[in-house]
Amino acid sequence: MVGMISDIGNFRKLNEDFVGCIEEKAYRCYIVADGMGGHNGGEIASSTAVQYITDTINNSGETDDIDNLIRKTIDEANKEIYELARQKESLNGMGTTLTLCLVKGNMMKVANIGDSSCFILKDKKVEKVTKDHSLVQELIDSGSITEEEGKKHPNKNIITRALGTKLDVKVDIFNVSLSEVEKVVLCTDGLSNSVSKDEMEEVLCKYDNNQRSCEELIEISKRNGSKDNISVIVFEGACENEGNYTRD
Repeated sequence: MVGMISDIGNFRKLNEDFVGCIEEKAYRCYIVADGMGGHNGGEIASSTAVQYITDTINNSGETDDIDNLIRKTIDEANKEIYELARQKESLNGMGTTLTLCLVKGNMMKVANIGDSSCFILKDKKVEKVTKDHSLVQELIDSGSITEEEGKKHPNKNIITRALGTKLDVKVDIFNVSLSEVEKVVLCTDGLSNSVSKDEMEEVLCKYDNNQRSCEELIEISKRNGSKDNISVIVFEGACENEGNYTRD
């Protein structure tokens, strides 16, 4: 059973995060998005992205080319948000991060744009699957700062890639075998910036109930002083009786 929460957090007056999932016999799909820009633009960008992508995947029919399905659907969602922003001045510049997991059998495709994250629990240890598209990640990659310094960097919230801010968008896709994966976590940076891997491991190993894990992770994030909206999805790794990517 999937656990899923999107929380306004400690300080924000509006929740610009959005989450969604599809759980069918043949496949599973989970998405988190963290919106940004102009009045309620962030909320519109994130909800548009999640709803458009889940609707499209749900109606896509049979396909073996999952990479192409993901790229095509995200590209269409990007154009949808971009056009909405062009049509209304108050929404100009709105955009959203996006992290998506599409599970078929024992394989999982993870698509990422921005700094929302995917983690897996394997052998009771948490590993990060995605790589942030952010200024701080670029500084870490160049050796200018350490990963530990990046956690406290004043510009850690500046992202270098987002959905809907340009006519074209580049998406990273990762392939993950779920055969030895116990849990998968999707979250926005409101959680990943304030909850350590050790804290995440402790919660995921403590609870069998995924909704309870989400509740505990949200509480830890708030207690640790998260300044953003906080969204998290927790779901099982490989499930029995998952077949091909088809619709009933």
